[in-house]
Amino acid sequence: MKHRRALALLAAIAAMALVPSTASAWAPADSATIHPGVQTETEGGQCTSNFIYTSGSDVLIGQAAHCSGTGAATETNGCDSGSLPLGTKVNVSGASHPGTMVYNSWLAMQAAGERDADTCDYNDLALVKLDPADVGQVNPSVPGFGGPNGVGGAGPGADVFSYGNSSLRLGLTQTSPKQGKVVSVDGDGWSRTVYTATPGIPGDSGSAFLNASGQALGTLSTVAIAPTPASNGVADIGKELDYARAHGLSGLAVVNGTEGFTPDTVGAVLGAG
Repeated sequence: MKHRRALALLAAIAAMALVPSTASAWAPADSATIHPGVQTETEGGQCTSNFIYTSGSDVLIGQAAHCSGTGAATETNGCDSGSLPLGTKVNVSGASHPGTMVYNSWLAMQAAGERDADTCDYNDLALVKLDPADVGQVNPSVPGFGGPNGVGGAGPGADVFSYGNSSLRLGLTQTSPKQGKVVSVDGDGWSRTVYTATPGIPGDSGSAFLNASGQALGTLSTVAIAPTPASNGVADIGKELDYARAHGLSGLAVVNGTEGFTPDTVGAVLGAG
């Protein structure tokens, strides 16, 4: 019995060693191949990743829950829309091995019998566990802007910053950094309607949004045609994380960037070029 306990303790210590404990332990931002903004592909569905997370000894990367949806693109209610199951393999750009989807808000809501309309409409987060072999290639900083620096909010009129990486941009990374404004806070705080230049496009879904202080604000959930054309719906990351923690991932946390936040969109565009 003591021998088995000792082995279990050693295994736990070894697992914890996979997660960098300090900023310097992450890969350098200028050479990391896995970071917020890399593309993810889930059985043909392409999205843009948002933030890097930890949960226990696991290192995770976020995408939108609808990236693994099995219905039509118009099916956005997570409480009654189909999804691929947990355990689905997800290709992560820059990784040598596929990741594994270990959390999906749509599946979590359906399992919980969620009935709140705003939660069903806007809770749109999936988490992909990175293969341990790829953790050494991860940096948690948002390209161009740096951060995140904790989690926070933003009201109407506030500045927001984002980085989209859809393949529809044809490799023109100068169009990836975006700055915009919050138009409204919707769905009892679950979502924000935002305008950015350039607007998010299909394939940018899931990408990270930061507020003017560099805090993680949300994840791109919808590309709107009406009633506010060329706007985007951004799900509130604080609420998404609270829901995930209450439904199986109690130790989930956003990893702060190693690069300080700089709200310089021109510099981000020039750097991308």
